[in-house]
Amino acid sequence: MTIAILPVTSADIDAAARVIAPYAVRTPLLSPSVLNERMGTRIFLKPEMLQRTGSFKFRGAFNKLSSIPIDARGGGVVAFSSGNHAQGVAHAAQLLGMQATIVMPADAPLSKRERTKAYGAEVVLYDRDREDREAISREIADRRGATLVRPYDDPYVIAGQGTVGREIAEDMAALGLVPDIVVAPASGGGLIAGVATAIKARYPHSMVMSGEPEEFDDHARSLRAGKREAHGAKGRTICDALMAAIPGEITFSINSQLLAQGITASDAEVGTAVGFAFRELKLVVEPGGAVGLAALLAGRIDVTGKNVVIVLSGGNVDADLFARLIG
Repeated sequence: MTIAILPVTSADIDAAARVIAPYAVRTPLLSPSVLNERMGTRIFLKPEMLQRTGSFKFRGAFNKLSSIPIDARGGGVVAFSSGNHAQGVAHAAQLLGMQATIVMPADAPLSKRERTKAYGAEVVLYDRDREDREAISREIADRRGATLVRPYDDPYVIAGQGTVGREIAEDMAALGLVPDIVVAPASGGGLIAGVATAIKARYPHSMVMSGEPEEFDDHARSLRAGKREAHGAKGRTICDALMAAIPGEITFSINSQLLAQGITASDAEVGTAVGFAFRELKLVVEPGGAVGLAALLAGRIDVTGKNVVIVLSGGNVDADLFARLIG
């Protein structure tokens, strides 16, 4: 297959790695024996809940905000997010001395709203079912002369998230191993696009897969159709971080060329994975961050004889929901 020129390259990810290096955590690559024995192969976990703000989102947010010219930072930044991008932008703005305004759904987990405020951001709530978060954010940005920081459809954000894949590639190379399969959660697709770009640059034969909740599987549908398709799901999923209706335009231009397939897990399977991570791995993973692990444990991936890397994308989960899931 001939791959067209991509909007984000491995060189962009290398540049992002240099920008974020003084601030971001270089999270480890774990290979728990209990998981290897259960799956009968080598499984590696990339625990991004150990990142600043408790998710991978800090990487892309800091890279994007750092790209804003000094003379354009006075108006601050505006972002829209259910929580993890919100915290990433708020903390990046705090470190760079910028004002952040975050438009968040009123039903976002309380812990995510409170942490966003704790980083010094102004939080503006909206109704997820009746209001357009992007329109609200754009109006605020225009009125204040602020920079709008999109959660995924931005080359600087994608490149920042791609440092997750860059670290995976480096760590696997150091072990003398090839990552045969790499799975990362997908909402708008920024993380998986960045990871796929970094992995495929070094390991062109690796299979990179997006992980999504059942019914909220717009990436899986779009990959099968060869074009962007909305999932059309009604209601909610416990994976509150993975509820984007349709893949981003920029992200899908990358993912449509680099991803092998999309896989899914049910809310029940995700809950089981969250409990497994807590009891067996001693890791706190939020539901959206555990969807790849859930698909793995549910047998949705053929891992026979493969080195498999699963990105655990975050650990920002409300205490009451977490208690129910691990119970």
